[in-house]
Parts: sequence; C-alpha cells; structure tokens
Amino acid sequence: MIVEHALLPILPGQESAFEASMLEALPIITSAEKCFGAEVRRQVENGSVYLLLVRWESVEAHMAFRDTDLFGRWKALTHHFYGRAPDVTHFHESIDT
Repeated sequence: MIVEHALLPILPGQESAFEASMLEALPIITSAEKCFGAEVRRQVENGSVYLLLVRWESVEAHMAFRDTDLFGRWKALTHHFYGRAPDVTHFHESIDT
C-alpha cells in the first residue's frame, strides 16, 4: 500500500466553501477501486493550505482512478478552489511495518 500526499493551496477566502465541498468529495474518492481511505487536514500555519492523504493499493491504482468518471466528479467539486496546481507525491508503507 502507498500513501498519496497532496498539498492543496486553496484560494484565500474560499476555505469554508472548500471544506463543505470536500465533505461531498471525500466519499467519492474513498469509493474508488483500490482506495483504502482518505483524509483532509487544514494547515495550522497557513489556513489556506490543506493536506490530502489517500491510501491506495499502488501508484498505478491512483493513476487508474484519474481515468474514471469518479475522478471527474472529484475534480468538479474540488479543483476550482485551488490557487495553483497541488503538489502530489506518493510514499511507501511505514518503515516500522
């Protein structure tokens, strides 16, 4: 399993609307094939930045999600809030596993 790590830079003043939209969007991504859960957290130091963590079976599973209708729904709910493209990276399993 891998973890997708995405820093989401939200347009200032749009944080509340983004959070409301994210409540609708998270069940979409977690319903994707080979997704094992997701969470979003707001940064303390800069309240316009959010951290998305998604557990996928593999990077390939994440990339396959991007070619689905589910991704289109996710994108419609979230991407218009971004001030710039998110920084997305992937991490291996925990080293203590």
